[in-house]
Amino acid sequence: MDYLIEKASWRDFFDLYRLEKTVFAQDAWPWFDLLIVLTFPGFVRLKAVSGGQMIGFAAGEFRRGDGAGWVVTLGVLPEYRRKGVGQALLRQCEEWLNSKRIRLCVRKSNLPALKLYQREGYVVYTTWPNYYQGGEDALVLEKIFPS
Repeated sequence: MDYLIEKASWRDFFDLYRLEKTVFAQDAWPWFDLLIVLTFPGFVRLKAVSGGQMIGFAAGEFRRGDGAGWVVTLGVLPEYRRKGVGQALLRQCEEWLNSKRIRLCVRKSNLPALKLYQREGYVVYTTWPNYYQGGEDALVLEKIFPS
């Protein structure tokens, strides 16, 4: 399967909005948050594109308070999963964040995503109780990069 990882911009708003609703359903970000992630300075914004269509998206930011980079969202359309798209977006986001520590959150029950993150070197850092819609806990994962 051919796809490209490219920088995303405000012009991708409607494609990202549709992707969010498809990928995350009940946890999809509201339109205002999507606009922020696509326009505010300091965010890494990446999209995976195949056949002119956005098939995945990842965003990250460095949070000084934590001293860590955060992958704030990463999603791939269902029909493009398990084809390396999520892994490519994650690795590119990590590279752009260029931080010694990177963290992200995942639903405790999202085993496919959890397996991807663990394969990429992430370990459980802490748990945020009742973080997601429906009261499910979030696992906060962290990856430490060698100096």
